[in-house]
Amino acid sequence: MISSTRVEFVAPPAGGPVRYTDLESPIGMLTLVGDGEVLTHLSMESHDDTKPTIGEDWIYESDGFVTAREQLNEYFSGVRSEFSIPLAPTGTPFRMKVWEVLARIPYGETATYGEVAAEIGNPAASRAVGMANHYNPIAIIIACHRVIGSTGSLTGYGGGLDRKRTLLALEQRETANAL
Repeated sequence: MISSTRVEFVAPPAGGPVRYTDLESPIGMLTLVGDGEVLTHLSMESHDDTKPTIGEDWIYESDGFVTAREQLNEYFSGVRSEFSIPLAPTGTPFRMKVWEVLARIPYGETATYGEVAAEIGNPAASRAVGMANHYNPIAIIIACHRVIGSTGSLTGYGGGLDRKRTLLALEQRETANAL
């Protein structure tokens, strides 16, 4: 089930320095990138296709991204099911459509690649949806881990299937505890 609630991404930060920090999590080290408030990337240490190359002029802030770090820690602790962090992913128009749909898949639920393709108005694009998932620059919050195969199987995940299982199990456990 995909929520009908629109998700609005914000414009990428302009002009200021790029800031980044790291966050240790139950699925390994996460790298957060943006302007300190708005996220442009949230990547896992193992996913080279979306992990940005740290620029020489980037500023590391161990205490930056306060809200993002708090909300991610709450998510991993099982007390947060929605994020309110401003997000500014960049990608092709097709990928942006896919990522907007991914951000609407509710916590504790899943959608198939075909359902996501249908939601963007292109039911035959399930493979292209898979590629857009693979290049999602803001893992976890733009919830590409909630997309599964048409048979309900766990298919590819840039962070690795073990991480996908962990994230889905966390959400299922917390959803079951709420009942």
